[in-house]
Amino acid sequence: MTVLLVVLDGFGLNDDPSRNALLAASMWNWRRILDESPHCRLGASGEAVGLPVGQMGNSEVGHLNLGAGFRVLQDLPRITAAIDDGSFFANETLTAICRDVIASGGRLHLLGLVGPGGVHAVDEHIVAMVELAHRSGLPADRVLFHAFTDGRDTPPRSAATFLPALEASFAGHARIATVSGRYYAMDRDSRWERTKRAYDAIVDGHGLPVASAAEAVAAAYARGSGDEFIEPSVVAGTPSLAPGDAVIHLNFRADRARQLTHALALADFDAFDRGDRPIPLDIATLTEYQAADELPVRVAFGPLIIDSLAAHLSRLGMRQLHVAETEKYAHVTYFFNGGVEEPFADEERILVPSNREVATYDLAPEMSAGPITDHLVAAVERGEHDFIVANYANPDMVGHTGVWSAAVTAAEYIDACLGRLTRAVVGAGAVMAITADHGNIEEMRDAAGNPQTKHTTSPVPFVLVGDEYEDVVLRDGSLADVAPTLCELLGIPAGPQMTGTSLIEA
Repeated sequence: MTVLLVVLDGFGLNDDPSRNALLAASMWNWRRILDESPHCRLGASGEAVGLPVGQMGNSEVGHLNLGAGFRVLQDLPRITAAIDDGSFFANETLTAICRDVIASGGRLHLLGLVGPGGVHAVDEHIVAMVELAHRSGLPADRVLFHAFTDGRDTPPRSAATFLPALEASFAGHARIATVSGRYYAMDRDSRWERTKRAYDAIVDGHGLPVASAAEAVAAAYARGSGDEFIEPSVVAGTPSLAPGDAVIHLNFRADRARQLTHALALADFDAFDRGDRPIPLDIATLTEYQAADELPVRVAFGPLIIDSLAAHLSRLGMRQLHVAETEKYAHVTYFFNGGVEEPFADEERILVPSNREVATYDLAPEMSAGPITDHLVAAVERGEHDFIVANYANPDMVGHTGVWSAAVTAAEYIDACLGRLTRAVVGAGAVMAITADHGNIEEMRDAAGNPQTKHTTSPVPFVLVGDEYEDVVLRDGSLADVAPTLCELLGIPAGPQMTGTSLIEA
């Protein structure tokens, strides 16, 4: 019997119809599934998934917990704990790179996403790194910060408040050199023309000239742009990168930090023309963005070792299939597999290309859900795999646009896909578990009715679809309980690291 796990990315639970686009959509299949199938609620944020209390969930964290079967202490609280206990300021990688810059007479360039979003970076880590550089003896004019503004995991125009506050917290130990919206600096879908804009500003000082970071934000707002789309801007007096300089990327989440880091670090990089670059640069990342043989940089906080569900199934000789479109492919492979890049034995993968003809997904809210469903229906009907995991990106990616009508369209399209999947699962005698990695689309408006584009702290659903399981009783739990539940459905013991427990009570 095939067990299928469907992850509806960014699909949380919320009873407020004025904020929840799912309640405005005609989701007849979803409502029928809930009426006829056992379901429960799962914690997908904060301590339930190894994040600080009250911290919204995200796709990386969600898929790590789903695949691990235990509460994975995330990089964010792990690094913050190091700051709190003082070990951060003795970190071998970070202190060494500061010593090397002092010895070379170069400058230290710090990169990172700013603001209270907490999904990719936090200001506390940036401030701590500036403090470490100061303690190491680097003067303020040799510590430059390249700020990436958010607008997706924060309100769309909030950088005007928190960016000056962050700059003030540097206490004269560093200054902001460039400002770039995450649209440019943190692309993850091989839109290299965007990455090049951020790269050119950081490396060569080629960008919109501004007198200050605050002016970069104000000018973008005047042009009608929000934080996410601030064009790479260079503060007056910012020098280009030079031999002897070093770079530390302070995002703790890997997926949106890789492209820019590749452009800075790889000698054989060819995704765009770097001119006379690259110059020899000493580069470090706060966490591991990729295996060392693929991205040879220093890493401050190495990865945790996770014995994932995928690894467990592979050892047992069970066949598995992982399916997603480009936007979420890393999540059902690298993250779901516990930070392992290469497929395990007997693991197949299907990558469905995301739509690159549109700038934002409100313009194509169906995304690639149709082709994903085609692959899943065919795989379920063939019955060749013991386990299938798939991700539908629409609720999250369209939710991030803040466009209500597009979110409703996305929800209705996903509903049609769920209808097709349900028919295939029931017809094949398979079982399907439907859940989400975090919330988003269920809170498209804030309390004042303004568009909201960030993730949420909402619980997420867990539903079992299959004739054999229609009468079981499920308990509420967390994402860490999903993998042990899948093991029970597959008729195998839970993996050796799995401290979560099955959601099936009776």
